[in-house]
Amino acid sequence: MKRTIFILGTLCLGLTLSAQPGIVSTRPANDQNGKVLTMEETILSRELAPENLYCTWAGPQEVLMNKDGKWIVWNIVSDKYSDYVPARKIRSAYTQGQSLYYRLGDDVTMPVAVSKDSNITYGQYVSRNEFGINDGFFWSPDSTKLAFYRKDESKVTSFPLLDITTRTGSLKEIKYPMAGMDSENVQLGVFDLGSGETVYVKAAEFGYDQYLTNISWSPDGSKIFIQVLDRSQKHMKLNMYDAESGELVKTLLTEDNDRYVEPQDPIRFLKGSDQIFIYRTDNRDGYRNLYLCDLNGNVRRLTATDADVQYVADNGKYVWYTSAEVSPVENHLFRVSVKLPKNVAKKGVAAVKIGKPERLTKAEGWHTIEMSPDCSRYIDSWSNLCTPRVTDLCSSDGKLIRNILTAEDPTLDYAYTEISLGTVKSADGRYDNWYRLIKPKDFDPSKKYPVIVYVYGGPHSQMVQNSFMGLLRRWEMYMAQQGYLVYVQDNRGTSNRGAEFEKAIHGQCGQAEMADQIEGVKMLMELPYVDKDRIGVHGWSYGGFMTISLITNYPDIFKVGVAGGPVIDWKWYEVMYGERYMDHPERNPEGYAKTSLINKAKDLKGKLLICQGAIDPVVLWEHSLSFIRECIKNNVQVDYFPYPCAEHNVMGKDRVHLHDKISMYFEDYL
Repeated sequence: MKRTIFILGTLCLGLTLSAQPGIVSTRPANDQNGKVLTMEETILSRELAPENLYCTWAGPQEVLMNKDGKWIVWNIVSDKYSDYVPARKIRSAYTQGQSLYYRLGDDVTMPVAVSKDSNITYGQYVSRNEFGINDGFFWSPDSTKLAFYRKDESKVTSFPLLDITTRTGSLKEIKYPMAGMDSENVQLGVFDLGSGETVYVKAAEFGYDQYLTNISWSPDGSKIFIQVLDRSQKHMKLNMYDAESGELVKTLLTEDNDRYVEPQDPIRFLKGSDQIFIYRTDNRDGYRNLYLCDLNGNVRRLTATDADVQYVADNGKYVWYTSAEVSPVENHLFRVSVKLPKNVAKKGVAAVKIGKPERLTKAEGWHTIEMSPDCSRYIDSWSNLCTPRVTDLCSSDGKLIRNILTAEDPTLDYAYTEISLGTVKSADGRYDNWYRLIKPKDFDPSKKYPVIVYVYGGPHSQMVQNSFMGLLRRWEMYMAQQGYLVYVQDNRGTSNRGAEFEKAIHGQCGQAEMADQIEGVKMLMELPYVDKDRIGVHGWSYGGFMTISLITNYPDIFKVGVAGGPVIDWKWYEVMYGERYMDHPERNPEGYAKTSLINKAKDLKGKLLICQGAIDPVVLWEHSLSFIRECIKNNVQVDYFPYPCAEHNVMGKDRVHLHDKISMYFEDYL
């Protein structure tokens, strides 16, 4: 395919216009006599990101947007603007400390559940934000009942974090459920505002440390639905409970998988129906698809595509969703019609008429959709490799009503270098893995350049998209301006490619990921302008784990590595995440031994810098310190730089220092 697009002064080049195999599209370099990024601009500047209005809906005809730092309301019918005045809530809930309260109007505050035990928390998220859990309480549709999580961490081990800001230093303890160790106990309470009474849902199928995920209500507020997951994360039940008594009414459906089941979405009743709901899973056809289900447990596939999809909205006649079916690096909006039969309670989903899907977004790239409450219009914010952010107002059938924003390219005065998106085969030959390649400033194909591989590679990530500059991180451009080739690739285990692609890492994290990354590096090493003897690697968190994995397993390829906040041994990581991807340590001792980097410390030959937030509550300090200790045991030299007051992600001005440190390390040793 040959495609030439001229947008905002930038020429995008298609495959046939490139000399490098695998390249799909290219954003040419800006004027190389332009400005070079400073590290402060790289890390802190907001001016180098395309303008964004941050639009959302305040009503069927009103768009809430942030303009020049001020929230305003735009009436799309009258085309008039007004100051935003938040609607007064008659009832609201909030947490304070470990307790949950609700407020009536402005004056009356009442307790829902009060904790005097440091191990007990009400109304806050549980399961360390896994399974799509970001909230701790859930209002019924009529706001007369409030469901909430009760979290008991009394069996969870405490781990110390050192606070050096006190006169003599002090320890702060956090609860951290490690893989194979005791986990938290979660219950769901239902508080009746009328009676002031609380009942607890009787969900106990899988024992003390089961997971209660994706809470939702029936339209009339009489039933609660919970996707109950066992600790092994291999068995899930979608259960319906009576909101008055907490009793189990029935199990509507089950999911079982030898690797893992990962519920991430609450069910959503089709608007106007109390019988048919929408359910998303990747456990039935290999992709995250939408299904229509009824209260008798019947299930029917709604989205007819072999690609991951995401629910957007429905109005009872159409369901809107985004899908990766055009390309794994693009996100497009579709709709499909649904027509419910009369007496749907008796006939169920089998009698629902499902239409053919319609693609609504046409411009290539990554589209983010905000549907209006009545589903009559949507806001489409999109970009692609060569196009900065465009925000359009569209009717529900995809027709453009008006353009809201066409952002200018904020990088035109800078010496931004060539960016290409392309594909390389996975190590098993089944998939085309997408990559982003940034060439150095003043690129000369007759010269040879050092390479920095930036890697993440873990679940629920996608580092390469057909969005502005390919989802580039400015540090990559900074290093390209310093004379490096920078390479970023998604591998098996990452998102948006289906269950088999994502679950290929199960039980042996790092293995398929490394194999795929090496295929990309092999491709690079065949290019005449790549210096094969000067290849480095850098990543943070899962990427830190990948960095150390790559430099110790492939010492003849990677000469320099910088690993930030690295997982060293999965038995020291949290239960929810760790046991999903690695299983329980007692059931998979071989996998834990194979993936442990403790055993690889002796194999380190290149230069390695490890950076770590000293009060990291996600990847505990124990990880990197244990690796350092093993290097000492084996007389292996390694460099180490802790950030004393930083958590998992080093932020603020400390982050400028961090990236200076990373950059200088490559300059010194690569």
